[in-house]
Amino acid sequence: MKFKNKNILLILLFTISIVNAQEWQSKIVYIGADDKLVYERDSSGNAIPDFSYAGYKNGNDTIPFVPVVKTISAIEGDNTSYINNAIFEIALNFPIQENGFRGALLLEKGYYQVNGTIKLNATGIVLRGEGQGENPDSNTVIYGKGNSPGSRTIIIAGGGTSSKWSDQISGTKTNITSDTVLVGEKTFEVEDASEYSVGDNIILYHPCTTEWLESINYGGTRSEDGGAESDDIPWEVGSQPIVYNRYITKIEGNVITVDVPVFNHLFKELSQSYIYKYGRGALRTNIGIETLRVDIETNNFTNDESHAKNAIDLFLIEDGWVRDVTALHFYESGFRTNTATRLTIEDCTAIYPVCQITGGRRYNFNVYTASQQILFQNCYANEGRHSYMSNGMSWTSGIVFYNCVSEGAYAASEGHRRWSQGLLYDNHRELDNVRAGYNTRRIGLYNRAYYGTSHGWSSVNSVIWNCDVKDGQILIQKPPAAQNYSIGSFASLIAGHGDSSFDEPEGYIEGTNKAGSLNPGSLYKAQLKERMETTVSIDDNNQEAILPGELTLYQNYPNPFNPSTTISYSIPQTGKVTIRVYDITGSLVKTLYNGVSEAGVNYINWNGTNKSYSEVGSGVYLYTIQTRFGLLSGKMILMK
Repeated sequence: MKFKNKNILLILLFTISIVNAQEWQSKIVYIGADDKLVYERDSSGNAIPDFSYAGYKNGNDTIPFVPVVKTISAIEGDNTSYINNAIFEIALNFPIQENGFRGALLLEKGYYQVNGTIKLNATGIVLRGEGQGENPDSNTVIYGKGNSPGSRTIIIAGGGTSSKWSDQISGTKTNITSDTVLVGEKTFEVEDASEYSVGDNIILYHPCTTEWLESINYGGTRSEDGGAESDDIPWEVGSQPIVYNRYITKIEGNVITVDVPVFNHLFKELSQSYIYKYGRGALRTNIGIETLRVDIETNNFTNDESHAKNAIDLFLIEDGWVRDVTALHFYESGFRTNTATRLTIEDCTAIYPVCQITGGRRYNFNVYTASQQILFQNCYANEGRHSYMSNGMSWTSGIVFYNCVSEGAYAASEGHRRWSQGLLYDNHRELDNVRAGYNTRRIGLYNRAYYGTSHGWSSVNSVIWNCDVKDGQILIQKPPAAQNYSIGSFASLIAGHGDSSFDEPEGYIEGTNKAGSLNPGSLYKAQLKERMETTVSIDDNNQEAILPGELTLYQNYPNPFNPSTTISYSIPQTGKVTIRVYDITGSLVKTLYNGVSEAGVNYINWNGTNKSYSEVGSGVYLYTIQTRFGLLSGKMILMK
């Protein structure tokens, strides 16, 4: 294109220069000359770690669409046994396929009264509804009725217990001989690697010793400052081991590389760390919950607690997901994880808790004990105390809260208890200002000292990136032998003091309320993109190294649509492409394309007809693209 008017060209170039000038980068994580992220370590070896391993399959695979193998409709009265029996029938009659799944149980739209607990406790089963709205005429509404047993959970997915990965295979324990493994590192030496192979699921265990506790001032509980006698107890030997659930990706002699970095320094002089093979025991995998609503009966909408405690628990589970689910009227948690790894919770809503406004309650999205590599994205919470929080202690790390929002909060989203590690709040937003009369802290990475059960240092090596808490405060304090960070965020105050009861050194703070665009805008997305372009992952089924694909499937447009929509996708190389449309039950509606596509962006149109060229009805449809680079899927809505 040629510009005839030089003034227009000058204006354009000036505008571009202004935009570029407004973009800025952190001094400690930035894009280098080779377009790769550069991480700067401080004099103590602290650095921001790679959070990109959070989510289903460590983010290496997209969440699949699993076809329906059984469909049920709501019955009068209690549906608990009815649903549990349907889950059992699938587990009994449908073997696990090559992809790790048995199939999906579809709960058709309707009202499902549940007086007990739904137990999604078999590997390879997806529980799917037809909508998360409140009207049972067009949505799947699970209604938790009554309070027997007391304080129950409505849906439990996984093995259902809190083992903290303690199932050790006999004879596999070996000590780590490396003097130091720094935060963010994945490679270390052991005494004897002969019992191990690439693909093994192992546990790294850093005992809680006297020497380590001394190095962190026994957790910083500040018992001398005058908390309640029952609370102000320094952490005890053995109480807070640092534990990591990992897979081996490489072995060279006695040097082992694992799939995910550690989120805390491991110093041999403070604690003799070791590894062992994880027995996996009652662990369940490849479980999903989709497109439904979990409502809980209450006696009133103020402080009643004679009702179910939690909507959904994900306990003793690996490689699972919850998406397009609404949970409401719980009193502890809408979504809670425990002994859980590699989970994605996306496009979910946890709202209107009914209970007192006090401790142990209103944790809308609750990362509990032994939770690692958990991704929360595009979620919404309201009226929480700690809307997005880690309550998981030193067993918990590698947690990402990406693009989530909170409204009407009574307290902060935060690391909450005993050395939770590697939390990332990325593009978190508060939708309203601070409640009058309540704490102004809205995100916190700090020392809670004798609060609660001697919470002490609640979070370490954690990051707040490009967040906005309106007129609230962000509290960033530096733990001993670790660091916390706030980069490019917006608040009335971001500091190591402010609305805090305990003075501690200030953490790393950069770019507070800074004009212009932080680059990258999302740390998690930038880390994931770079890793997927440059590294290999481990396929758990065949233990072979596979290169991740670069296939991209975009959201159809328009959506919802009537009568037609466009689906676009990009492939890195010219090759065979198959695009199909399915209905919500998994039945094939139409094959839109089965041929060769050129490298780059491509488009195809669907006019809302099936393979017989008859018009289909309104509803939710799935579209998939199959190539040699992988299988991706999306969801679209036809609305007539």
